[in-house]
Amino acid sequence: QVQVAESGGGLVQPGGSLRLSCAVSGLSKDDVHIGWFRQAPGKEREGVSCLDISDGTTYYADSVKGRFTISRDNAKNTNTVYLQMNSLKPENTAVYTCAVDAAPTTVQAMCFLWQGDYWGQGTQVTVSS
Repeated sequence: QVQVAESGGGLVQPGGSLRLSCAVSGLSKDDVHIGWFRQAPGKEREGVSCLDISDGTTYYADSVKGRFTISRDNAKNTNTVYLQMNSLKPENTAVYTCAVDAAPTTVQAMCFLWQGDYWGQGTQVTVSS
């Protein structure tokens, strides 16, 4: 059974940084995509960044390019994906959720179309002074 667990959220001041972690267990294949999505109160879900685990291809929403970085833990036998978030802004406040697309097409499609077979519970990120 595939399980997805996020961690690392919290309260940070504008301009600060946070690193979110997404630990995925129970996967029996490597050709998956893992992505981060966020949803703020009253707003639609947004695909923030998505990663092709097999070849490292990434996608970033325009609003986070240059500030956020998605990466994978390169330790053997682990499927942990990180989202390093720098220069955070109040408008980045949202619940950030990690997802796994087990039948992926492109990382762009995963993020645009919210394609995920397995989803975590989410972690709250609040950017406020």
